[in-house]
Amino acid sequence: MSAPHAPILPGATIGCLGGGQLGRMTALAARAMGYDFVTLDPDPDCSARPVATRTFTAKWNDVKAATELAALADVVTLEIEQIPRATLDAVAALKPLRPGADAVYLVQDRARQREWLAREGFPQGAFRTVVNAEECASAIAAQGPSIVKSAHGGYDGRGQARVREASEGAAAWTAVGGGCAVVEQFLDIKTELSVLVARRADGVAVVYPPSRNHHTHGVLTWAVTPSGASGEREREATALAQAIAERLGIVGLLAVELFVLHDGRLLVNELAPRPHNTYHHADRANATSQFEQLVRAVCGLPLGSTELVVPGAIHNLLGDLWVNGQAPDFAAALAVRGVRVHLYGKRESRPGRKMGHLSSVGATADEALARVCEAYAALIPKGP
Repeated sequence: MSAPHAPILPGATIGCLGGGQLGRMTALAARAMGYDFVTLDPDPDCSARPVATRTFTAKWNDVKAATELAALADVVTLEIEQIPRATLDAVAALKPLRPGADAVYLVQDRARQREWLAREGFPQGAFRTVVNAEECASAIAAQGPSIVKSAHGGYDGRGQARVREASEGAAAWTAVGGGCAVVEQFLDIKTELSVLVARRADGVAVVYPPSRNHHTHGVLTWAVTPSGASGEREREATALAQAIAERLGIVGLLAVELFVLHDGRLLVNELAPRPHNTYHHADRANATSQFEQLVRAVCGLPLGSTELVVPGAIHNLLGDLWVNGQAPDFAAALAVRGVRVHLYGKRESRPGRKMGHLSSVGATADEALARVCEAYAALIPKGP
């Protein structure tokens, strides 16, 4: 019988629930390390299909397909947290599921996540969980201007409604789906940070230096590291993220999104138990990319160094750049010194869809960020 934390060595097969861009980039890292890779995704043309040995095209609640994937794998991970509990449990009954079902189940629902953070004493903004229009209006009356967010599903700004008056509560509750929702008080935000933690089953963990992020309409626009925050603030953010990962018992990756308020408080915004958009620059800026680190963590290998080797930045590429189905002039972006183009293999472009990202390094964080912003500007469609 093998030891409980014996490493799963190259040559083994990694299964992944989800075949989007995060699954694709995880597959590429796994293959570079000598692992086979299989995935499951509802999209028959998902991003990971070209780099996976086998792709199961099935809905997230298809327990049969998920168990077939698990049967082929030595360990299973995920790139999206919105997997039904029954599917997670079925996979975990066959093979190691990393991160585990309990952690994913808790994080995948915004209300459960907020309530857990509150019980555990982690700092966050004022919020209320509501289940009907009246409770929603009451929460807004008590908290003032707020954001109403669907408890389940919704990301990149979807499933959210901004409100200022209690009279807007009923309409906002209906707009986000009319079920369980979280009403979060508006915060006076100065800066947005994220911290990525990698943790093995034996509890060994490493933490990446914080990333500074900018969002537009709830969607990440760019991210840069080093964050520019003070050493004390970065240590506080790092310690907070590591404590959350340990308390959740995460095996794999956990991204912790944080707000720095103008009054100096550091508050938790959101958790993601998977690779994260705000750390796509890690494959250039840090000694170990987040995707290689995920493979190391779920396979029980020595964790890679998270040392910041050089300042780095990324800028997202959304489908808005594709005009009449035509890709933008990527040669113009690549003409900017230090910039690389990363595309996710998605054939269909549409406004708001993440199609890829630009990355760059520089002598300073400002230089790296300026380069990806310059390259992005070169891709913006010109008028007639």
